[in-house]
Amino acid sequence: MASFFDLKGYGHLLIDGAMITLSVGAAAMVVALALGILGALARLSPSPVLQWLGAIYVVVIRGIPELVLMLLVYYGGTVLLQYLLSMGGEDVRVNINAFFAGTLVLGFVYGAYAAEIFRGAFLAIPKGQIEAAQAFGMPHRKVFFRIKLPQAWRLAIPGLGNLWLTLLKATSITSVIGLTELARQADLIKAPTKMPFTVFFAACLLYLAMTAVSDVFRIKAERWSSLGFRRS
Repeated sequence: MASFFDLKGYGHLLIDGAMITLSVGAAAMVVALALGILGALARLSPSPVLQWLGAIYVVVIRGIPELVLMLLVYYGGTVLLQYLLSMGGEDVRVNINAFFAGTLVLGFVYGAYAAEIFRGAFLAIPKGQIEAAQAFGMPHRKVFFRIKLPQAWRLAIPGLGNLWLTLLKATSITSVIGLTELARQADLIKAPTKMPFTVFFAACLLYLAMTAVSDVFRIKAERWSSLGFRRS
């Protein structure tokens, strides 16, 4: 197996690409979770303005391909920043970091999907528990952090697990802005090794390994949440 992944001395590049894939995916997932909670709260808010903003975010972002947003942020953002700086008399060349752009776009896009997952989780919480907490005189903030959010996490874990797997595979589009993640590394080393099938098969195995490990953590998280975060 070690010789299979050696790939004539280029195998370590696949491992480096896998690490970048995990880094971008993890960072984007953090952004997506934060935006997902905010989006869900906006859609469930009694304020019509917040409901409208939450609906616009979810509908519009889910309707635009990730690739278009990636190119818009990376290239369009660079042009916009240079234009704004030139208005202030600054002659500065701006280069947006590819890792930052990829993380921001993927987090922003999948935050819209996470918003729907959290919205469903919040709606699934029995209203009697919330009413009981309010009857005890708990303020709204304490009700949210002690009653709503813990149960929403438990209910949202299966959906968030699927979202993470989708996001992990979607990191491959960051290659269009020069980020050498796993798919891009495989494409780069297929020529010098002259083993395209073997290279891409090895990349597939790495993706499957990341998926398998992620699934184990998802199952563990579901078990821990059902036991009140006590270790089994």
